[in-house]
Amino acid sequence: MATLYTQQSSNVRKTWMLMTGFLVAIVAIGYAASWYTGNPSIIYIAFFFALLMNVGSYWFSDKLVLSMTGAKPVTKAEAPELYNIVENLSITAGLPMPKVYLVQDPAPNAFATGRDPEHAVVAATTGLLALLDRNEIEGVMAHEMSHIGNRDMLVMTVAVVLAGFVAMLADFLSRAIFMGSDNRERSPIFLVLGIAGIILAPIAAQMIQLAISRKREYLADASAALLTRYPEGLASALEKISGAHQPMKHASHATAHLFISDPFAAEGKRSIGEKISSLFATHPPAKDRIRILREMGK
Repeated sequence: MATLYTQQSSNVRKTWMLMTGFLVAIVAIGYAASWYTGNPSIIYIAFFFALLMNVGSYWFSDKLVLSMTGAKPVTKAEAPELYNIVENLSITAGLPMPKVYLVQDPAPNAFATGRDPEHAVVAATTGLLALLDRNEIEGVMAHEMSHIGNRDMLVMTVAVVLAGFVAMLADFLSRAIFMGSDNRERSPIFLVLGIAGIILAPIAAQMIQLAISRKREYLADASAALLTRYPEGLASALEKISGAHQPMKHASHATAHLFISDPFAAEGKRSIGEKISSLFATHPPAKDRIRILREMGK
């Protein structure tokens, strides 16, 4: 079974592969649009912005996430129990002590972000601290610490930034194709293929992003159970969180995959087309996660 460090080097490689793949895809779309419109500057613009977004997503994504979620730093005096739990887990896991943040929100949830363990952040909502007992909070924080140890937050943060950029670029290129001065002289077959590619590119990017997120949630659950040696703590926490059915006040699709539970509180609302909707879900079903954790505790 995977430990806290098993996937670390693999996830670093996957991060660079992901960034390179997005870069190649963006440049390919830009090249196709520039050929169709007869405007070679489009390929250079696409390449420049792809590089810019790659660099920006690596260095500044954690600041963007904290700003979007409204998380504020807390000291040991302000949140002693939460701070002590994170401190003890970081020592046990052999990780640097992350910065601790709090989100003023009654919905129970938590997330981790940052580009590496030395620049990591863990955050919990006030609702999470009010709903869970100490063992359950420890399970949730161990889950977030596992994301840090496995370098998951880097992979997921970069994925959401680049997937969003693919969607923006697709919109820009669709406008460029239809506004091209000589597009009537181009092949209609290429036009159809180009439009299909531009439509499908952001959908494919989002599905890849969400698939990555779901896989890492399972891994973080298993790693958290091994870290605390008490799978029931996290299982019980997930049971309470999913049972609350309370969306966050400032939920955003851009950051939803970073949280331990869907911030839109969608759990339990997928009675129609569950298999199809699961492809676009940011998290695996809570009941599956709870079942796996309790099987680990037997």
